[in-house]
Amino acid sequence: MNPRELRADTPALHEDVYLNFGAHGPSPRYVVEAADEFVRSHEYETSTRNDPYEVAFDAYDRVRERVATFVGADDDEIALTESTTAGINAVATAIDWEPGDTVVRTDLEHPAGTLPWQRLEQEGVEVRVVDTENGRIDLDAFAEAVADARLACFSAVTWTHGTQLPVSDLVDIAHDAGAFALVDAVQVPGQLPMDVGEWGADAVAAAGHKWLLGLWGGGFLYVDRTAADSLLPTTVGYRSVETPTADPYEFAAGARRFEVGSANPAPHVALAEAIEAVDEVGVDRIAARIQELAGRLADEVPDDRLLSPADPESGLVTIDVDDPEATVERLASEGIVVRAVPTPDAVRASVHAVNTHAEVERLLDALESEWT
Repeated sequence: MNPRELRADTPALHEDVYLNFGAHGPSPRYVVEAADEFVRSHEYETSTRNDPYEVAFDAYDRVRERVATFVGADDDEIALTESTTAGINAVATAIDWEPGDTVVRTDLEHPAGTLPWQRLEQEGVEVRVVDTENGRIDLDAFAEAVADARLACFSAVTWTHGTQLPVSDLVDIAHDAGAFALVDAVQVPGQLPMDVGEWGADAVAAAGHKWLLGLWGGGFLYVDRTAADSLLPTTVGYRSVETPTADPYEFAAGARRFEVGSANPAPHVALAEAIEAVDEVGVDRIAARIQELAGRLADEVPDDRLLSPADPESGLVTIDVDDPEATVERLASEGIVVRAVPTPDAVRASVHAVNTHAEVERLLDALESEWT
């Protein structure tokens, strides 16, 4: 399969110029059909032919295995979650925080990576924010901030600028300080290669409804098996323990302790199908195509309006306009879908390999009035 064929299989891309994959990636038909087929089989046939719980648990196991292979982990290091936010919250609430503990984050984080820490502030945890410039983080400033911290949370690819942060370097700095390293990687899978083993983080939260073109609800959380032993989830259910009928219970080994009860497997069945499609195209091939298209966009945006790197590091290209919300509405009326971001106050185009050169040119033509 090539990007053109992947596009042809995705109905939502046949009408408007869709450039908002950093928020939501419309799904190919077969991804939706995989979820639909599972639900139909589970509800119409399984109850009379098989144990519906066994069928669901088998599906969970298959998806964990597929996700693990895709991100460079072992099966027991993957938990199936609803979203990136759910994964970050799962880690945040599994630590026995004490007043005076410190969390470090950057000022580039999505609300998924800020709101859980705001909640902890109400309980006496200090949240220390590392200021950045143009989507870049100073490693010395990060090291100073994390020196006495209990946890550091940061993005692999920033949703604000599309920059790649030096994940493995930041993880090493956090670990040298004795801090837990938690990575928000939601902008990575499906557009860039991802190997959690190379990163070395304690936990990585992500989801499949953006660049992977999966369904909402198909998130996943990687937790290093050693780090998992130190985390005690505040929710518990039969999927999160070794023996549900045991008293006292024992949390399941590894990441599965973060799964709880009867979640619908369909979004995760779709996630596995989406991973298959992306793997068939090839992540390296997708990344190269994104680089080509995003590079064309960045080349034609005036230097004083381009807020992302001139040599794009992802498909996220952030552009300064006078009134971002009005520009988004105007472009939508012309059949071009982008989004506004609050920091910096700008519009952001998310260019995927399934886009075309003609679509990039349409966006550039539509934006020309912003700077002429």
